[in-house]
This record gives sequence, C-alpha cells and structure tokens, in this order.
Amino acid sequence: MRGSAPDSPSTSGHRHLRRAAVPLAAAALLLPLFGAAPAQSAPGSSPDRLQSAFAAASAEYHVPQSVLLAVSYLQSRWDYHGGAPSVSGGYGPMHLTDARTAIAATEHFADGTEDARGDSSRPARRPEAKVPAESAIPARLKTLPRAAGLTGIPAAKLRTDPAANIVGGAALLAAAQRGLGEPLSADPADWYGAVARFSGADDTATAAVYADDVYDVLRTGERRTTDAGQRVALAAEPRLAPDTAQLSRTGLRTARDDGAECPKSVSCEWLPAAYAQFGDDDYGNHDLGDRPASQAIKYIVIHDTEGAWDGVLNLIQDPTYVSWNYTIRSTDGLIAQHVKAKDVAWHAGNWDINARSIGIEHEGFLADPDAWFTEAMYRSSARLVKYLSKRYGIPLDRQHILGHDNVPGPTASTIAGMHTDPGPYWDWAHYFQLLGHPFKKTAGRQGGLVTIRPDYATNQPAYTGCATAGEPCPAHASSEVRLYTDHDVNAPLITDVGRGTAPTIDVNDVSSRAATGQQYAVADHWGDWTAIWYLGQKAWFQNPAKHPAAVSAKGMVITPKEGLTSIPVYGRAYPEKSAYPAGVPVQSVVPLPYTVAAGQKYVIGDEMPGEYYYSVTFTPDSHQVVRGDDLYYEIQYGHRVEFVRAADVTVENSAS
Repeated sequence: MRGSAPDSPSTSGHRHLRRAAVPLAAAALLLPLFGAAPAQSAPGSSPDRLQSAFAAASAEYHVPQSVLLAVSYLQSRWDYHGGAPSVSGGYGPMHLTDARTAIAATEHFADGTEDARGDSSRPARRPEAKVPAESAIPARLKTLPRAAGLTGIPAAKLRTDPAANIVGGAALLAAAQRGLGEPLSADPADWYGAVARFSGADDTATAAVYADDVYDVLRTGERRTTDAGQRVALAAEPRLAPDTAQLSRTGLRTARDDGAECPKSVSCEWLPAAYAQFGDDDYGNHDLGDRPASQAIKYIVIHDTEGAWDGVLNLIQDPTYVSWNYTIRSTDGLIAQHVKAKDVAWHAGNWDINARSIGIEHEGFLADPDAWFTEAMYRSSARLVKYLSKRYGIPLDRQHILGHDNVPGPTASTIAGMHTDPGPYWDWAHYFQLLGHPFKKTAGRQGGLVTIRPDYATNQPAYTGCATAGEPCPAHASSEVRLYTDHDVNAPLITDVGRGTAPTIDVNDVSSRAATGQQYAVADHWGDWTAIWYLGQKAWFQNPAKHPAAVSAKGMVITPKEGLTSIPVYGRAYPEKSAYPAGVPVQSVVPLPYTVAAGQKYVIGDEMPGEYYYSVTFTPDSHQVVRGDDLYYEIQYGHRVEFVRAADVTVENSAS
C-alpha cells in the first residue's frame, strides 16, 4: 500500500487511498466519531499509575488482576496509543472496540500504479475495489458500547481514559464469567471460558487459541514500560493449569476442518479466492501451479490490508480482483487462507517474486500509525510464518521474510509505483522475537556488516503524508532509520535514481530508509555515524554507541569482479534467451537504472536460479517453469532487494 490521504496527489501523480473508502451509509457515523475522540494525554506522571488502575478494576469487578493484565497484554501489550483506535476500532489497553471506526471497504491492491500480478507477458492487472454492502456488525466490533452499558462510564471516556478502559475490560470479563454460570473466583485457572469469550471469536478454535495465548502470558509473566512511560509487571505463574473444559460451555460454533494449510497452534479457515474465467479470454484471480515440486518457495511477503476484515474478504472472492495466500484478523488473530501454497497468488507486484513466494495480508493501515497492529495478530502471524518456514525451507531472516515495501520493481518503469506496506510502523524486531530469531550482534566491528536494529519504542523519525500530503504524521515508534549523503542530519537525503524524484520524508517514500533486520556492508565510520553501501552510494545513519541503531554482523557479500568498473542490477532473476522453448515468449532481461560500482559490497540473501513461470492460460496444460543456466544473487541493495548475475561478481566473506 501507498498510504496518503484519499484526495491528496502522490509524487507520481496518481490517487492514493488511506484507511480505505467507506460505504456512504457509514460515512455519517465515522465523521462525528473521529471528531469526538481526540487523543488525550497519557496516564499521569506517576509511572505506576496504570498498574494501580489494573488493581482497582480487579477489586471492583472481582476479576483476578493477573487475568486482567494478561488479557490486556495480548490485546495491546498495555500500550495506550494516545487514545487512537486500532485497525479494528479497538481502544486503549483492553482494546475495547467500537464498530463505527472499523468500517472500511477497500484495500491496497487498488491503490497506485503497481500491477499486483507483475508479469509483463500479460496485460497489467490494476483492479478497482468495489464497495461491499454494509452488513450486520459482529459482536467483536462493539465491545466498547457494551462496556459502557455495564459500567455506566461514557463511551468517550472509555476511549480516551486508560483507567476507565481497564474498568470496562474488567466488566466485560466479569459478565462473561457470570454468563457461563461460573463464580467470580480469585483463582485465575477458573477464568478460561470467560477469556475465550472476551476474544470476540465466534468459533471454539479461534477462542481457544486466544485463551491459550493469555494463559501462556500468565505462565511466563511479562514486564515492560509502555508507550506512555508506565511501568507494568505481571508475575509468572509457571504451574497454572486452566479449566479448559469451560470452552464447551461457551456456546461458540465448532470451526470447520476444511483443509486450510496452517499450523495446529492457530485458528485457520479456508475461504478460497475466486478462480474463474470472465470477459474476453481473461481469468483470475491467481494461477494454478505445482509448488514446491515445480519451483521452490523462497519468500514470505508481509502486507497490510489497508481495509477492514469483512471488506477485504469480499474482494478476495472476486475473480476480477487480485489475490494473496492468507489474511489475518486484528481482533483475535483468526487466519483465513485463500490460495493454496502450490498455486501462485497475485500480490507482490513482481511476477518473479510472486512465483517464488507466499503473501500474507494483515488487517492494518500503513499511513495510520495509531491504527495499531494487535499482539494477537502478531503472534498468530508469527506462528503461521514459522510453520511455512519449516514446511518449505524458507530461512527466517529479512532476506526471505520481506515486506511488500522490500519487493523490487521488476522493470525500470515499475519502480516508482511499487507499494510500500507494511511501512515504518510495523515492529520487525518484536515480530522476529516471536519468530524465535531475534536480531543480535553476530560479530565485532571488523565483521564488515551491520544489522539495522534501532530501539523501536524510542526511535521516532519524522514522517509526513499520513493524513495530508506534506503535513507531519503523529509521532510514533518506527522500525526504520533515515539515511543521509553525509554524516550530518542537515545533509541531503539519499536519492533513489529509479524513482526519478527528489527524496522526501513522506511515509511512502522508501528512498532513504533502512529497516530493522536488513543487513548492509559497512562503507565507513565517522564518530557516532556509520555509512553503508546503499543504492550504489555511501549512505550515512546515526549510530551512537550508547543508543545504537544497528549491531555488527558478518556474512557473505558480492562485489564486482576484478577489472569491472561497475555491474548491472536486475529486478527479477529470469533465464537467458536461449533457455526458452518454442511457444514460450522470451522475457527480456533488462537492467534497472542501478549499478554496483567497483569496491562496493552488498549482502547476499540467496542464490537464485534463473527461472520464469509461464502461466497465461486458465487451464494449466501449457504452464511450465523455464530454467536457464544463468544464476543470480539476491542482494540487499537499498530498501528493496534486487538481483545481480553471478557471472558478474565475486563472492567473499565480509570480514575479509
């Protein structure tokens, strides 16, 4: 997604969609609500006030404090988000939902000029999102009004006052416990059913995964300082064994076991993408394949939906639209699979990446930093990615777990239109902790590489264009560091020649940004500054020893072969002309407007065989993978990965 205001022009002149258009019937609901819920100041100056609020709410509604803390942690990690709603309209530490902020009707594949299919042998697919009919609002999206009814606290206060929000959550848990006929016990083990109901899930599998996560938090304990500077702690109860039999009395439906490709540790349903012929010999919205037998799956691409759950699921069932493999819901982490891993979804804007990847959409908004991603969604996504990694041999690193914003434009003409989700507010460090592969220092200063790793909470670079073009975005934690042409914050930003525009700090402009987990070869040092090789240039970022934005690493890098002054860079790893059989149109191997100059070094992500998946017909009879002799290396060239021919480079250890 490229998330600027609905009517603001982008730098490339096309209209962008932010937070999605809404059904006209819902617009009247949205406008007064947005005006009625301004962010107030965070809890008072005492750093222990939030902990006291949990204790007070626990005493008032007779909910064990540890249960209240664990539920809140799974929803928000106790953060306040300045009173702003999550993507699903959830407010405050307890993520109390108000459906009027969660109505949306589109998503990011309708935005900008990117062709999600990305195969230049076929006409570009740039679909228009259709506004779905407004449907009944599910209970999971209206817990805040219910909490207001239970507590007598005005809805506005539940949205903006963290202490009141916690009281509302306690009231909902107590009501769920009474509804199950259970006593308001002081024993956390007796609240499993109520926690499952609190999730808002309508099936036992999703509710059970949510409740199990809450009890995992209870067993391990947690301690952190929130985004509002509040110190909150939950003591571990390692031997806690909840009464899981309560789940059968919740009245939730039994989820279908319908063959979705997911780990057992998540709740997952099969909601197939439409596959049908239409129009003048066209079809959609994906291609049938036989992966990994026919072609290895190398990547997982992380997206955000730029729309709410129900609207996005309507689109995936439209054969004239595009597709992705999975969508993950914000409120409870429910996963819907749409395209089997053997088939090729149209999601990344680069056919070579599509043919070698799996795409996962997360309910969220790139340009709305406080439409935050919930902990439940992060955890569910991490479990899915770990499962896919193990099943298909995909390494758990940032060379293979890509954001959509890391996918290269396949040709020079496509670079400026490539999407930029999930954007700078996605917490890559936390995500990789959940994946069990945190970013760590792996070498001394002589290792030759750095892994970008700013402190997410305190790293808050300025961005513009979230709501209005050129206007500042709200201050917010970020995974990315800014890159300059010299060791000076007043120096010009790094220019991406492929974009053809001057660099800016717009939230969608990735010209001069490096993201958490990405690795680069060190080019220089100057005091508290480090330079890396980036887009063919020496790019500087602040990296003070006391508050580092990166850690040292080592690994394998490429550099132009001796005697070459520079080598070309490619946006796709296609085979040479002679590899194509009769009947398969040759795909051109044309360099991008980028080069690697002699003496520069770039980190190798993987060795890529030259391959092209020929698939332009509805029936798979003529589908085939064309393989050549050319080999490529995927490299971390700028914010996006790119490719270089193995024949052009020398591979060496960065420490050498």
